[in-house]
Amino acid sequence: MTDRPISVLVVDDHTMLRGALCDMLRTEPDIDVIADAASGSSGVVYAAKMDPDVVILDVEIPGDDVTVTLRLLNEASPRSQVLIVSMYEDMTLIRELVGLGIAGYLHKSASRDALLSTIRSIGENPGENTEVVIYVSWQEERSAGERASGERGAEYGLTVRELEVLEGVAVAMSNRQLAVALGITEGTVKRHLRNIFEKLGAVSRLDAVNRAVSANLINARPGRSGRG
Repeated sequence: MTDRPISVLVVDDHTMLRGALCDMLRTEPDIDVIADAASGSSGVVYAAKMDPDVVILDVEIPGDDVTVTLRLLNEASPRSQVLIVSMYEDMTLIRELVGLGIAGYLHKSASRDALLSTIRSIGENPGENTEVVIYVSWQEERSAGERASGERGAEYGLTVRELEVLEGVAVAMSNRQLAVALGITEGTVKRHLRNIFEKLGAVSRLDAVNRAVSANLINARPGRSGRG
């Protein structure tokens, strides 16, 4: 961690949203927006020239597919941490981007505090992060009357490891089996489960899986979850 501000490059083709995001970030004394770009290709050029700590990148921007842009960014500025901020919530795409080395994935409904804390987390110690931060939003299943009233579920932040734990629980893996499969201790599995319950508002393993499946956070269908 250094005393200098975290340098940020913003890449988003929506001019108004990009401008509003840059203006908001510039109010933070520890964050320095060094450039903004409207396309992936121009973002890669800026990254190569300026070597930002964090690149904020939208999924749907003019030019190359986001996976191509991400690879080019990694080549142009290997030290930069890429934070995807998008309206998309496709977990298949998220996992693909995680595999390509993104540091975080935030849905555009994420709060200002969530965005700022993520930027600081990945920007203050680039290259030292062990888990990708993922924030997605979802609409909780409710009665027809409640849906009509527009009530929505809360916003949750789930790490990749917590999603892995959820997927294991969904196919009835015990805590011991999860620990062996993921190479962690049973105590760590229990800690992840407590975090999952809190973030999803769940009261049991099966409830957590049902909520996650309904929210399209995991692809597995709920199974008979054992206790552990």
